[in-house]
Amino acid sequence: MRFPQAIVLSLSAASLLLTLPSCGYSGSGRTPPAPPANHDERMDWWRDARFGMFLHWGLYAIPAGKWNDRDNHGEWIRTTAEIPRETYAKFQPQWNPVDFDADEWARMAKDAGMKYIVITSKHHDGFCLFDSAVSNWDVGNTPHGRDIMQELSDACRRHDLKFCTYHSIMDWHHPDYLPRRGWEKDRTTEGADFDRFERYLHAQVTEVIQRYRPAVMWFDGEWEKTWTHERGVRLFELCRKLAPEMIVNNRVDVHRQGMQGFSASTEAVGDFDTPEQEIPATGLPGVDWESCMTMNGHWGWNATDTRWKSDRELIHNLIDIASKGGNYLLNVGPRADGMFPPQSVARLASIGQWMAVNGEAIGGTTASIFESLPFGRCTVKTAGDRTKLYLHIFDWPSNGKLVLPGLANTVDRAYLLSDPSKPLMVGDNGNSPGATVSLPAEAPDATASVVVVEVHGQATVFRTPRIEAEATQFVTSLGVTVAKESDLADLRYTTNNTTPTAQSPIMPEVLHLESSVTLQVALFQGDRRVSTVVTQAFEQVRPLGPVKARAFDPGLMLTTAACDWQTIPDDRAIFTTEGKTVAAVGTAGPPAEHTAHQYFGFLSIGEDDLYRFQLTSDDGSKLWIDGKLVVDNDGLHGPKVQLGSIALGKGLHSFELVGFNATGGTELDLKWAKLSEAFAPLPETALRHNAR
Repeated sequence: MRFPQAIVLSLSAASLLLTLPSCGYSGSGRTPPAPPANHDERMDWWRDARFGMFLHWGLYAIPAGKWNDRDNHGEWIRTTAEIPRETYAKFQPQWNPVDFDADEWARMAKDAGMKYIVITSKHHDGFCLFDSAVSNWDVGNTPHGRDIMQELSDACRRHDLKFCTYHSIMDWHHPDYLPRRGWEKDRTTEGADFDRFERYLHAQVTEVIQRYRPAVMWFDGEWEKTWTHERGVRLFELCRKLAPEMIVNNRVDVHRQGMQGFSASTEAVGDFDTPEQEIPATGLPGVDWESCMTMNGHWGWNATDTRWKSDRELIHNLIDIASKGGNYLLNVGPRADGMFPPQSVARLASIGQWMAVNGEAIGGTTASIFESLPFGRCTVKTAGDRTKLYLHIFDWPSNGKLVLPGLANTVDRAYLLSDPSKPLMVGDNGNSPGATVSLPAEAPDATASVVVVEVHGQATVFRTPRIEAEATQFVTSLGVTVAKESDLADLRYTTNNTTPTAQSPIMPEVLHLESSVTLQVALFQGDRRVSTVVTQAFEQVRPLGPVKARAFDPGLMLTTAACDWQTIPDDRAIFTTEGKTVAAVGTAGPPAEHTAHQYFGFLSIGEDDLYRFQLTSDDGSKLWIDGKLVVDNDGLHGPKVQLGSIALGKGLHSFELVGFNATGGTELDLKWAKLSEAFAPLPETALRHNAR
């Protein structure tokens, strides 16, 4: 919509003069809304899709990553290059992507095997790829003038793709968005009203939903303190009211744990979690998640970025993510002329060639049933009374044998997905549980070949039992449990250095140890062992005797020193200043930037036992007791928790804790616990020192 900018700003100042759908949420503590009754039905298409295209496109494509003498910028260029608002606004009249062809974009996504497209309706710079009724900062006020969102939405429908939109909560352009960038010294916050910005945000989200009916609303930019859980719930409820069938990601709320992308609170709203530029080490059963990742080092177009991932890496990423039950959202940053970079086009084509043969092993699959497979990954598809295991082979076995450890089912049929007409021979796994598939001498696909194994009913794998205990050392006694995931087999054990057999005793719910032993456990079905043997040694230890010292003064001594550490040095002579008495660790506050803290004194132990310590810090920290390193949490990192344990006898034990902060976070916290007890702060009554 073309009207003077002054009118737009006055609309903002007058609360936009819009009547928005009421969310009915006052922020006064009401429980966040539960997903509607059809939540699983709403998620069905998304769970089946497994593969989508991310599109980061906006004014930032015009400078193509270059500003002054730097060429490493991307979609964040306005802030990474510290471009003033008025200067950045000069890109708007340059927006004229004459080569934009929505059908060509949709066709490339479809041919690559993708099932949905997510495009930036608005990124952090605030510029909209649609003609907004409440702003001139959009494509409607450019020489191009076309409704990109509508054209791509129509193209997605023609090519049987789901159309989805990314919308940034953060907005560096809007006068009411707070906070300002740290470098915007000359841009005043006078008159800025974040509540008014929230109404503007709701107005634009309403436009996007009502005009384009996206299948997913993909929010981002929620991490600044002005955005709160209450605001996230209001926005989530708005989406739910406008489009009950639509899916909303977890970045609508504030509980995401950084780039790992998983929400850290049960009160968080959102339908799926969003790891960024990483693939979780393991899947999370019952959790919907999607890894968004770039093809090179930037989301938006950067003409000089040569860090392109290979076709092999991208295909392996897709397989890895699907094998863990997630979706892969692969990014393309189109150029300013509306064309995909040729490097992206080539990679999409290569992925498409692989998917044309093997797409059945990605779409509609669920996570692997195996703990790990040395040759690659597994995806699963169950239909009626048949289950297909898709075995993605990254490393073709040199002996021609594909081992499926712990598979309980009898294999009905096995074949290469690229040639289903030729069955592969299947045998047992010798003396070990599972099955073995005989392979041809050569892999049909050097990137990833897929073998299909069909079984009757639901596929079952006997997973390796897990021995669980609070520690591997103890002073008087220790309770040990063993977790198993199947009731179809018995868990049998030995403690006399022999391998378990079908005649070995059945593992009790808790095995109480009172002496040093080596525990071995395995699963058995009748006389047949159906899991590998897992072994763990447990040691009864003598506690360290107390030091010969007398300490009458309560609390610890604390010394502080300036430092420029990356790790804690062995020589801690840096602490030369006079110490002060503190009641406990942390009571004096955490270390400031470029500062180290040293707590020292004595720990008074009331009884012989194994004591566990939990040390949290940002950055590095170490704990010594009686000169022995108990917890090592050293190095530059964000908030991180490390555990350690030591057997201590009744009496005094020397205590030293060192922690430092380079920059950023300042956390330093220590807790302890005896076996079978919860961690708690060290009580002040247990801390002693001798005043200097």
